[in-house]
Parts: sequence; C-alpha cells; structure tokens
Amino acid sequence: MEKLVASGGLVSDDNRTWYPSEKSKKGTGVKNAGVISPDKTAKDYEEIKDFLRPNMVVLTRCKKVLLQGVTFQNSPAWCLHPLLCEHITLRDVYVKNPWYAQNGDGVDLESCRFGRVENCVFDVGDDAICIKSGRDEQGRKRGVPTENFIIKNNLVYHAHGGFVIGSEMSGGARNLFVSNCTFMGTDIGLRFKTTRGRGGVVEKIFIKDINMTNIPGEAILFDMYYMAKDPVPLAGEKAADVKVETIPVTEATPQFRDFQISNVVCHGAQKGIFIRGLPEMPISNITMDNIVIKAKKGAELLEASNIRITNATFEVTDSDPLINVRNSREIQLSNIKFDEAKNFINIKGEKSGVVVSGTDIKKAKDKPVFADGATAGALTTK
Repeated sequence: MEKLVASGGLVSDDNRTWYPSEKSKKGTGVKNAGVISPDKTAKDYEEIKDFLRPNMVVLTRCKKVLLQGVTFQNSPAWCLHPLLCEHITLRDVYVKNPWYAQNGDGVDLESCRFGRVENCVFDVGDDAICIKSGRDEQGRKRGVPTENFIIKNNLVYHAHGGFVIGSEMSGGARNLFVSNCTFMGTDIGLRFKTTRGRGGVVEKIFIKDINMTNIPGEAILFDMYYMAKDPVPLAGEKAADVKVETIPVTEATPQFRDFQISNVVCHGAQKGIFIRGLPEMPISNITMDNIVIKAKKGAELLEASNIRITNATFEVTDSDPLINVRNSREIQLSNIKFDEAKNFINIKGEKSGVVVSGTDIKKAKDKPVFADGATAGALTTK
C-alpha cells in the first residue's frame, strides 16, 4: 500500500483500498455506474470517467466466431466478452493480465450458446473462464441463458477462479461440459457464486478430470452470499460472516442445482469443498465422485440438499471436524477415506440429515458432534 500511495492517487476512507485518481474512487460509490440511460449525456459520466474501464474485445450478437492462436494482453477490464453470440470457438488462445488487474477477467461468455473453449491458457487478474448471463432485473428481463458449451484442455495460472459461473447469472446457465482442465495457483478452482437479487437458474453442469495445485482458497466452492470481494482475504483480514435468515422466495432468488463433478485432484488448498446455500433456496442435487484433496480443511456443507460425495480421499492438517454440516438434508457420504481426524463430522441444525456408508468413522479420535438442534438421529451409518 505504501508503494502505491507513493506513486500517486489516494486511498479509501478506511485506508484499505488504493485508487489511482479521485474519479476512480468516486465511481465506486455510484450505483450502476456503467449503465447508460436516456436522461444522461457524456458529460454526466465525466466525473467518474476513470472508473469506467472498457472491456478489450466485445462481440455482440455475432454468429460463427473463431478466435484461434491469438494472444490478448493487458485489458482495462474484461479481456474477451462475447455477448448474445452463437457458435463461438476459442482455440489455442492466450490471455494474460497482471495479477492486480481488477476485473481483469480472461473470457466472460454472457448469454451465449453453442461453443467451445479449448486448449487455451489464462493468467489473469480476476476470473479466468467465466459464465455469465446478465445481472439482476436486467438479466432476468433479457432471459437468455449461457448454454451448450464444451470447455476442455485449458490451463489456468493466476486467477480468482479457474472455471467460474456467476455472479451475474440472472438469465441462467445450463448444459455446460467442462473437462481436462488444470488450475495452478488460482485463488479458487471451481467457483460458483451468486447472491440474493440475482434470480436465475444454473443447472445441468457436468465437470470431470480436473487437476489443481497450490489453491489459496477453496478447491470447489458454491456460495450464494457473494459480496464482490477478493475470494482470499489479505494478510491480517478475516472473511466476513453472513447473517443467516430466511426470506420469501421470489423471481430474484437464485438457484444452483444438478451439478455432476468427478475425477478431481487438488494438491494444496485452504479448504477442499465449500457449499453455502440460502435457507429458502438450498444448493441442491450436487454429485461429487472420485475426489482426491490435500488441503488444510476438508468440507463444509451449509444450507444444502441432496449432496452426494462418493469415493473421496481427504488429506488435511485441520480435521476438527473433517466435514462440517449445517441445516443440510439428504447428505450422502460414501467411501470417504482419510488418515487421521480429530472429529470426522460436526452436524448442526434441526434440518440436517446425513448418511455415511462404506467409511470407518471410528478412526476419528472424537465422536461426532451434534449442536444447534441436531441430535444423534441426524446421522446414519451403514
């Protein structure tokens, strides 16, 4: 921070964020700053001009697009942004942005259908391969999901997420097939994020044969409390807790469901699996099979439903507990392998129900813990 301040610019009121100019700082406080409306002119945007960084390549309503063997580098914001396109292919593309490039995504496929992303390399400042379909009411009104894509044989170095869906997924996403990808040092490996207000349905996502190494955050993350912050807290920071409350389901309630994830190997992460849904809309119908994870922590399942983890191996340094469950029902854990654990499972909440099979949970030093309304009847072993 001291080096940035010495170079010029200014810092936020809480001394946590550096801005290159006053116009850049002011833009962060303007709601929907980039939305153009008929009652505004170019002059109205002048005082936040530095905040309005453009994307490098935008393709809108194009068909039969091929980007092949090209390097894209140093974009002001998103690098590649196909919007409402059909039959688009990225092959042997290299996308590179500095690690500090805020919003420096690699490729954002927004409300597109029929395409491939293959044999590409990403080393960027934000999410690498990202699926979007519009934000909040505007995205729902457009109502065009991103669908029918094959994403395979890609390599991701630095990024906030290797393969990402959201958080602007209000038009939905479906029929995505991801395979044979490698993530090396991405903040999060598989990252699926949304928040209340988005709406939209993300479903029928098929992922297999993923290799990861040196992941600072989670290897696999589903989070419905996205807060537009860096996915990994800076040194000395602590991830903010969320207020858990149930609100009525509306068209603005997002949904994540029907994911199949198999053959994933992660060598080094802060946490292996993190699933956090909403009380009124749990993340549901997630299958994970043949998972091998070496991490500090194992798995955390919060406000989820019908989660099946089968043939999973955990090698963790903090196993208190290895698996944490809160208000999640129809959780099936089958053939879970681990060396030693202080506590295999901690179950909270009266809604919870877990079935463990083919697993020697007696290897753990302590017995399962039940709290916050959960009783011993919440756990069935076979």
